[in-house]
Amino acid sequence: MADSVPFTFPADLLARVNERAGVHDREQTFPHADLAELVDAGYLRAFVPESDGGLGLGLEQVARLQVELAKASGPTALAVNMHLVVTGVAAALRARGDDAMRFVLDDAAAGEIYAFGNSEGGNDLVMFDARTRAEPQPDGGYRYTGTKIFTTLSPVWTRLATFGRDDTDPAAPLLVHGVVRRDDAGVTIRDDWDVMGMRATQSCTTVLDGARADAAAVYRRLPVGPSADPFIFSLFGVFETLLAAVYTGIGARAVELAVEAAHRRTSMKNGGRPYADDPDIRWRVASAALAQDGLYGQVFGLARDLDEQVDHGSLWFAKMVGLKVRATETARQVVDDAIRVAGGSSYSSGHELGRLYRDVLAGLFHPSDDESAHATIANAWLGPVAG
Repeated sequence: MADSVPFTFPADLLARVNERAGVHDREQTFPHADLAELVDAGYLRAFVPESDGGLGLGLEQVARLQVELAKASGPTALAVNMHLVVTGVAAALRARGDDAMRFVLDDAAAGEIYAFGNSEGGNDLVMFDARTRAEPQPDGGYRYTGTKIFTTLSPVWTRLATFGRDDTDPAAPLLVHGVVRRDDAGVTIRDDWDVMGMRATQSCTTVLDGARADAAAVYRRLPVGPSADPFIFSLFGVFETLLAAVYTGIGARAVELAVEAAHRRTSMKNGGRPYADDPDIRWRVASAALAQDGLYGQVFGLARDLDEQVDHGSLWFAKMVGLKVRATETARQVVDDAIRVAGGSSYSSGHELGRLYRDVLAGLFHPSDDESAHATIANAWLGPVAG
C-alpha cells in the first residue's frame, strides 16, 4: 500500500480543533463542532468503501490521519477513534472475506455513529468474559443486561457495539457480540464523566436493561476465554494501532510546544539568551524528540502489516499490545520532558502542556494494560507457564 494519504483534512480544520480544545477541557464539554466538521469532511466514512460513498482508506492511512488529529486535540481524536475502530474492524473482516459486520459499514455510509460498549467495572478479563448477560430471543436476536463503562462518544453515538455472556448451556457459555440502537428503551446513558484528563471524550457509563440486538446485528458467538477468531484478531489490531496513533499525536504536539518554549524563554543567568542555547534544555528537547521519532515507524509499520495481512504467526498479539504500551508510555515521557522545558507556566490548568499532561495519563487505563501486555509477550516468547 502506498505511503501517501489520499485524504487530507480541510484547510484550517485542525487549527480550529486546537483552538477549541482548551474550552472543552475547561468546561468538560463534548466537541460537537469538531465532530460536525469531521462528518462534513467525510472522515467518519474513512473505512467505508469508495463504491459506497466512503473514503476507502486502509489502517495505515487512518493511523497517519489520527496522529494529525491528535496533535490538534487528543480527546477529539480519541473520541472519533471509537467509531473508527468499529468500522475499521468491519473493514478488516471484509478484506479477509468475512461480511459478518458489513452492515456496520452500510450504517456508517448512512451517517450512523458507532461506539464501543465493551468495558465493565471489575472485569479484568476484558474481551474474554463478560458480566453483562446476553439473553437469546426466539427470532435469533439477543437482549443485553449489564453496565458498560467508558462508553466514549456518549452524547452522540447512535449504534453501540457491545457483548455479553449467554449461559443458556452452562457447560458451554458463549460471548455474544452485537449492536444495539441508542433509541432502544433498554438503553440509559448516565451523565457521570468527571475525570482528570481526556474530559471532552464524554465516556459516560451506559446501562443496558434488556437492550435488544436484532438477529441481523449479532455478528459473533464465541466461547468464553481467549480466541483466535478473526474478529478478535481484527479488534486487537485496529484498536491497539489507532490508540497508539492518538498518543503518538499527543507526543508530537508536546515536542512542538517544547521547541516553541525553548525559543521563547530567555535566561537571566545566561545574559538574556534563549533557552534554546542552554545545553541542558537542548539535551531535554533532544531526548523528547529521540523518543518520539521512534514511534512513527512502529505505528505505521504495524498498520501496514495489518493492511497487507503479513503473517507474524504467534507473535501477532505480542506486537499489537506491545505497540500500545510503547506508544502510551513514550507519550508520557515526551510530555514530561516538554513540561520540564516549558517551566512553571505549564503547571497552569489552562496551559496546553498542562492539558496534555492530564490527557496522556489516560493511556494507563486503556487495554491492554502494562501487566496484561507483559503476560501476552512473555507467553509469545516463552510459552505458557508450566503446571
